Amino acid sequence: MADAAWTARTAGLEGFVSVQNRYSLLDRSIEDEVVPACEAFGLGVLPFFPLEYGLLTGKYRRGAGAPEGSRAALDPTRAGWLETADWDRIEAVERYAEVRGLAVLDVAIAGLAAQPAVASVISGATSGDQVRTNAAALRWTPTADDLVELDEITAG
Repeated sequence: MADAAWTARTAGLEGFVSVQNRYSLLDRSIEDEVVPACEAFGLGVLPFFPLEYGLLTGKYRRGAGAPEGSRAALDPTRAGWLETADWDRIEAVERYAEVRGLAVLDVAIAGLAAQPAVASVISGATSGDQVRTNAAALRWTPTADDLVELDEITAG
């Protein structure tokens, strides 16, 4: 990012305005280097896989098979990640959501949208209803205390 910003500036070109990296409440690895660099160079983060392959939608459960019609049920190669998912953290996010009267999807999207440098959260959808549900997740705006607690339960 530093090289790209320098190149754009010294060559008189338009620089990048955003990055698109994998980022979710379960995969926060970009917070170590990418997010600080984005903040330093004025770039927005557009997370991909913000719902962590659907694990932050509430439709998958520890020890249960994939629900009929879900992407995991339609693609048998995805079954392995259900078995190895970090169910302790997923269930902690579910409890966090429940205490606040929210769906886990609300916490996954709005909690991520409230993170530094995140410009927008775009999640995949296979129906119009999913698009509407994902957009409605932003109705919750976490407080600073909410974010501290969410950070404590999602830090990996």
